Order: sequence, then structure tokens, then C-alpha cells
Amino acid sequence: MDRSFYQFVLSFRGGKKDDSTSTFAEAVFNDHSFPKDEKDFDFLSRYLEEKADPEMPTIVFDELFAMYKERFQ
Repeated sequence: MDRSFYQFVLSFRGGKKDDSTSTFAEAVFNDHSFPKDEKDFDFLSRYLEEKADPEMPTIVFDELFAMYKERFQ
């Protein structure tokens, strides 16, 4: 994988307000402490669980990470 998860997620910014992936991407973009170079599922999952931001639900993360893994692994 040559792109970080953060870079992948940003491609979903700018979608409809009721789109969960777009909302997740906007929240990631606005989270200045999000691990921008990380590619590891466990590390990112732990970060999101500890942060517990309602705009970054783990179910959306799981879906996005599966797409990320499929495309870049």
C-alpha cells in the first residue's frame, strides 16, 4: 500500500451530508490528531475507539478500511 488510510479517506470528502462515508471523511480531515501516515488496521481501530467521535463510527471505518485494503494491498 503506497497511500495511507488518511489519504484514501480524504477522497470521500465533499459528498452529501447524509452520506456516512463523506461525514466520516470530513471528521477525519477536521481531526488534527488523526494519524495521517498510518496504514495498520489495529492501530487505527484503537485510535477511533478511544476517540469515540460520533462522526467517526467504527462500522464506517470497517467498511472504508475494507475498500482501502482491497484497492491498495
